[in-house]
Amino acid sequence: MLKQLKINQTKHPFHIVTPSPWPFCISLSILSFLLSFVMYLHFYKFAGIFTLLSFCCFCLILFGWFNDIIFESTYQLKHTLLVQKGLRLGMILFIISEIMFFFSFFWAFFHSSLAPAIQIGAIWPPKGINVFNPWEIPFLNTIILLLSGVWATLAHHIIKFKYKNFFLLANFCFFFAIFLGIIFTCFQVYEYITASFTISDGIYGSVFYLATGFHGFHVIIGTFFLIVVGLRHFYNHFILTEAVVVDAAVWYWHFVDVVWLFLFISIYWWGS
Repeated sequence: MLKQLKINQTKHPFHIVTPSPWPFCISLSILSFLLSFVMYLHFYKFAGIFTLLSFCCFCLILFGWFNDIIFESTYQLKHTLLVQKGLRLGMILFIISEIMFFFSFFWAFFHSSLAPAIQIGAIWPPKGINVFNPWEIPFLNTIILLLSGVWATLAHHIIKFKYKNFFLLANFCFFFAIFLGIIFTCFQVYEYITASFTISDGIYGSVFYLATGFHGFHVIIGTFFLIVVGLRHFYNHFILTEAVVVDAAVWYWHFVDVVWLFLFISIYWWGS
């Protein structure tokens, strides 16, 4: 009876996750990173070193967690069709939550720009703010990010439809998508360095840096996402299993593209 129960427990389409220390460890690393970063913003001594160490710990914990997930899905084949369906649904819900997150920034921007307060002169942009020319670096970054999305989509289709003859092409597509994502981040850092205003310069500076800064943070996350997927494809991890992680990475990258289009149109072009 007990033997039959054990057999039945393994004959189901769900993945019973084994106990893991990674969720607890990563929560501690995030807490440490945020606390040390806030201390760094308030000029506490050695806070910058603690911030860097916390970030390194966070990356190491992520590496260990991803390694376990890759082993479960690729070599143990525990990601059944039902599990893959749940993972895709979870990624869709996560992207929807991210849309709501950025919606709050757009709400703040239009609330402040459509009816500027008397404290900022009842004009938008506020007096004394030298805004960026939207047709210089912002427009170039738009083209770069859209081209990166095209390369990521091409790699996605090659893996999704099992075009084995285009294996090398998919590798090149991932490389170009990642390279363009890095170039986008570099241009945005240069834009911040050369900006004539800061996050403390009233409502315009606050909304601008919060919206574009969080988008840049998402670009960095998406770039690492594509790096992991590209390396897994290079090592033939998607031959036996469905490429759920490729779907998630490319969906996330397209979400980043669409958010940037709205940022460019509203904040850079219309807002200037």
